[in-house]
Amino acid sequence: MELRIFTEPQQGATYDDLLAVAATAEELGFGAFFRSDHYLAMGGDGLPGPTDAWTTLAGLARETRSIRLGTLVTSATFRHPGPLAIQVAQVDQMSNGRVELGLGAGWFSAEHEAYGIPFPATGERFDRLEEQLELITGLWANPVGEGVGYDFAGDHYQVKSSPGLPKPVQRGGLRGGVPVVIGGHGKKRTPALAAAYADEFNVPFASAEDVATQFGRVRAAVEAAGRSAASMTYSAALVVCVGADEAEVERRAAAIGREKDELRENGVAGTPDEAVARLATYAEAGVERVYLQVLDLADLDHLRLLAAEVMPRV
Repeated sequence: MELRIFTEPQQGATYDDLLAVAATAEELGFGAFFRSDHYLAMGGDGLPGPTDAWTTLAGLARETRSIRLGTLVTSATFRHPGPLAIQVAQVDQMSNGRVELGLGAGWFSAEHEAYGIPFPATGERFDRLEEQLELITGLWANPVGEGVGYDFAGDHYQVKSSPGLPKPVQRGGLRGGVPVVIGGHGKKRTPALAAAYADEFNVPFASAEDVATQFGRVRAAVEAAGRSAASMTYSAALVVCVGADEAEVERRAAAIGREKDELRENGVAGTPDEAVARLATYAEAGVERVYLQVLDLADLDHLRLLAAEVMPRV
């Protein structure tokens, strides 16, 4: 099982905080550094304020060397698809091919209101997400050459004779570009979108039983689309709070404002032995990759404990 580090910078983090976590994660051998794409804290004051996901990843692309970088997930409501395709391709070039694009419909209405971003109804958001997936991957896959332009005529986005530049360094994604991550709990449309566009499907913050059920829906959708179910990577995201002993578990839980018993029930928490056992239940559910949601970004010793006592055993 691959372990990745997942952060929530909108809760209060500077770029330097994120760089310290990413650099430490790279040094320790974690598979990737991912961040959320949010502009408003979910509780607390959020000081010093939000950082932009793709600006952050562009900086990290130049200050790291091997760790993969991405979003879980970028909101389709935040950016027009053409400029987003350019942003992601550029960061992929800046990182020499280490970027992954997690893209979702968006859900947090308060941050849209706080920063003047339109927030359509659920159905329209998913319609826009589907068009963005088609358009972004189409721009990346479009052949390069004089007179070769990309056209798209959707209900929400229209493109005419686009050169589809720049191209990502990576060309091995399902549709010929940067790997795409889609996730969620939706029973029909979400699996169908994943089957059409995604290299990876992620289920966030769910029990192993619920994860297995959702993976079953996704596998069925992938096979119905003419793909092998094994062509998809199956992942989960879980909050992490591990300590060398019970006192350390309690201290780390308190630092993020959570109860240790609740974290044990809903995340990867407790001693390293407990964390390994917990991850084994997700492996049995079909999880190949776990995004460990690290909420105290100043606690780099937490990463070191995970790398030394958990990662080698899963």
